[in-house]
Amino acid sequence: MKFYSTNNKTLAVSFKDAVFNSLPADKGLYMPEQIPQLDPLFIKNIQQYSLQEIALEVASTLLGNDIPKPDLKKIVDEAINFEAPVKFLNNSTAVLELFHGPSYAFKDFGARFMSRIMAYFSKADDKLLDVLVATSGDTGGAVALGFLGVEGTRVTILYPKGKVSEVQELQLTTNGQNIRALEVDGTFDDCQALVKQAFNDEELNQTLRLTSANSINIARLIPQTFYYFYAYAQLRSQGINEVVFTVPSGNFGNIGAGLLAYKMGLPVKHFVAATNVNDTVPRFLSSGQYAPKPSVQTLSNAMDVGDPSNWVRIQDLFAGNLTELKAMLSSYTFTDEETKVGMDRLVQDANYIACPHTAIAWLGAQAYANDHPGTYASVFLSTAHPCKFPDAIDADVFAKIVLPDGAEALQGKEKLAEPLAVNFEAFKRYLINHN
Repeated sequence: MKFYSTNNKTLAVSFKDAVFNSLPADKGLYMPEQIPQLDPLFIKNIQQYSLQEIALEVASTLLGNDIPKPDLKKIVDEAINFEAPVKFLNNSTAVLELFHGPSYAFKDFGARFMSRIMAYFSKADDKLLDVLVATSGDTGGAVALGFLGVEGTRVTILYPKGKVSEVQELQLTTNGQNIRALEVDGTFDDCQALVKQAFNDEELNQTLRLTSANSINIARLIPQTFYYFYAYAQLRSQGINEVVFTVPSGNFGNIGAGLLAYKMGLPVKHFVAATNVNDTVPRFLSSGQYAPKPSVQTLSNAMDVGDPSNWVRIQDLFAGNLTELKAMLSSYTFTDEETKVGMDRLVQDANYIACPHTAIAWLGAQAYANDHPGTYASVFLSTAHPCKFPDAIDADVFAKIVLPDGAEALQGKEKLAEPLAVNFEAFKRYLINHN
């Protein structure tokens, strides 16, 4: 399969090149040259397959002959070694839990798959691979744990000072080995801009072998399609055929993967993008005018993105046809106050403790259901374990959370991070001087 730039469809490269280059020279994002269709018989019988079997079928359909199927199976089985259960809270509403991986966030799917893909392609090349990643919260921890100890790689994580939770910060700053963290005195958008600028700097690219672990990398997007297919398989096993997915959305990679799954043949009735007050996409869907603005800090910090990178991929999937896009995608935005109410209602009504991002997804699902009543299953995505957000959850409720394995061990670990101003030359000097 070839992958083209969203800015120039004639600029097509191999999957390997797309993975390692991350960002095309024209600053677009890579997309598959064709959207292959899954075998309708596989979709019809999808409830018979495990998450790993579904992941292998989807990945091999997308990648074709780029990676032999036995090698791809090994990558999938090693990377996706945890579950993604759908749990019904009532007769019509269910949550897709995506926090059962090692960093307790949905980004484990992308980070672990991508790290194994990069290791697979790098095994014949002895030049160190420098992986750059900007994080607004969960990406950093997932990438750190996904790449920790992976031979031939070195990871540099940029995160905004004071804008990630304590657990998130510990997950990305306490690893050592081949993982480095930079505490940027700015916003996530500043971190993301520094990373993007690095990929377009000629001197850096001559000195280092750079790639990205952000959702701009196509190897992050592909594995995020897996759990949409698996969620549908779980619904089918219960005799349910219609589903609306509601996705907490910041950089729009997660919902972009869902829409890619839909284009590959996954039967989905509708998608809902639920955002916090960083509402660039909801405003666009309402007005038709795409007007990014500086990000605002909220309780749902992983969604604090003012200019979502992956939106161009979603527009590309629909060939810029706003009418077709709006037929498949709705969006709602919620304040911190509304988020807190949503978290409280989930505890009161369903005895379910949710992180702020998950609560926003639930609010979006409720809003869409009120506007569009029907008999479909409403599935909202839980993207992070609530233990990562002690400051956002009432203490009496937080005390009831069952901590996942390893969470307690984070406490007391030494933070290993260097401060960085929002200054590209300072970032560039750091990368060169610490080579």
